[in-house]
Amino acid sequence: MRIDAAKVIVCSPGRNFVTLKIETDQGVSGIGDATLNGRELAVVAYLEEHVIPCLIGRDPRRIEDLWQYLYRGAYWRRGPVTMSAIAAVDVALWDIKAKMAGMPLVDLLGGRSRDGVLVYGHANGADIAETVEEVGRYIELGYRAIRAQSGVPGLATSYGVGRGKLFYEPAGVGLPSEDVWDTRKYLNFAPKLFEALREAYGFEHHLLHDVHHRLSPIEAAQLGKALEPSALFWMEDPTPAENQEAFRPIRQHTTTPIAVGEIFNSIWDAKDLIQEQLIDYIRMTLVRAGGVTHLRRVADFAALYGVRTGCHGATDLSPVTLGAALHFDSWVPNFGIQEYMRHSEEADAVFPHSYHFDAGCLHAGDAIGHGVEIDEALAAKYPYQRAYLPVARLEDGTMWNW
Repeated sequence: MRIDAAKVIVCSPGRNFVTLKIETDQGVSGIGDATLNGRELAVVAYLEEHVIPCLIGRDPRRIEDLWQYLYRGAYWRRGPVTMSAIAAVDVALWDIKAKMAGMPLVDLLGGRSRDGVLVYGHANGADIAETVEEVGRYIELGYRAIRAQSGVPGLATSYGVGRGKLFYEPAGVGLPSEDVWDTRKYLNFAPKLFEALREAYGFEHHLLHDVHHRLSPIEAAQLGKALEPSALFWMEDPTPAENQEAFRPIRQHTTTPIAVGEIFNSIWDAKDLIQEQLIDYIRMTLVRAGGVTHLRRVADFAALYGVRTGCHGATDLSPVTLGAALHFDSWVPNFGIQEYMRHSEEADAVFPHSYHFDAGCLHAGDAIGHGVEIDEALAAKYPYQRAYLPVARLEDGTMWNW
């Protein structure tokens, strides 16, 4: 069995997606997601110019060897572009292998560890009252876990509050927009949001919050301490993670659980955080961390230290990544939760899938492979549009972390 063709499909059904399709000489094909929000065409070029020529003629069943070939053989390792490209190849190869075996991907991984995958949705509002109302709407839809974000008084824009209600798409067509940020206003406000939510709905449902790398370590520790009475499921990305040691003072000063890792692309990005038990959830995802092959290693390493998975799942990951992630989530022993930001109707039509939502959980379905396909004719009707995530500045104009 040999790979006899591979191609990259770029489309924009509501937002940009990059999909790799690998075809074999036995008529079995598989797809993987290679989307890198705001840098999509960099991955396209990497795949088309440097990866696909190396795949033609190779045995698609040798997943581990091909992963090592693309990672070790490139010399210039890691980074979001390289690892997104490797992930697309890896997920497509696992899709092919599961189809050859005639079974869902989860069965090829070792079978299900749970009957459903707990997911959290995104509730946001311009102020506390609107966010409280939106959380109630998610509860009515059957969610047992909800991420809550709110506009901050005195700031024109706030992270997590944007277009749409069941999905949140921060990227905008054209050049990057600029948001203004003030840490003190946020720190004074955020605990009040969760006090209001607990007063309205009690403690039956899980509540999560994303800080989005905005705070210094000691500021993050202050926030975590202030949020302890509200018993959050987690506080996400409290400080930039380039310096893994920065999480030590946060851990020392608060018992609020900590989640991080959606921008990580290798086990080395999380090694000290996991080994020193400075976090509770690792949020690396298939498309950013080199696919199923590498994320399994990350999860196994995390399990040694009591760290659970909490894979990123925003709309900049295509339904291909979500579908494959649900098979991974269904199998992985140290599962925690899965982010679930619903895609647009257009995206769901371009990527028909077998997963479905029920009673607060997503179910991967029983289709063979990872259960997601691409309608290439429909995809062609949605051409690529250059789009960027916003950038953030402090009120005095200083660049800040978005």
